[in-house]
Amino acid sequence: MVFRYKGVLIEVVEGDITEINVEAIVNPANSKLLMGGGVAGAIKRKGGVEIEKEARRKAPVQIGDAVVTSAGKLPAKWVIHAPTVIRPAGRATIESVSLATKAALRAAEEIGANSIAFPAMGAGIGGLAIKEAVKAMLREIKSHIEGETKLERIILIAWGEKALKEFKSASSELLIHNP
Repeated sequence: MVFRYKGVLIEVVEGDITEINVEAIVNPANSKLLMGGGVAGAIKRKGGVEIEKEARRKAPVQIGDAVVTSAGKLPAKWVIHAPTVIRPAGRATIESVSLATKAALRAAEEIGANSIAFPAMGAGIGGLAIKEAVKAMLREIKSHIEGETKLERIILIAWGEKALKEFKSASSELLIHNP
């Protein structure tokens, strides 16, 4: 599913964020930047432990802030670590997802990335319903695009068919029925 919003391409795809060819991928982190499970664990397993080591040197990071590391062996250039929870296995909120999404977009601009991929921030280990997480993310993405942006392509990556349906539903509501 592909949308164009204010000249920025927004794609909703099913896949593995560690395999996507973009300049930056987003890790919905914990404030300590420990990369044990979920998306963070996959990034560390496929990209290498050096990503976590580099991130940990910048910890702690508050919700609403983000730090950038190299992407190790991943196809991306950078990993943007944007906390949605304070401690590992903590519970995310719509507010924390909004703040983390905004921080990740701001970090992408600061490093000059023209493409970025987001998983369902705060869903999974964070415990939020996928649709609610994606709606919160899309509200921030739309708000960001309203301003000046270097981003040309934003990819929302769903893990599995059920998640893809939720991503598509939320995206349609916010990008088609409520432009």
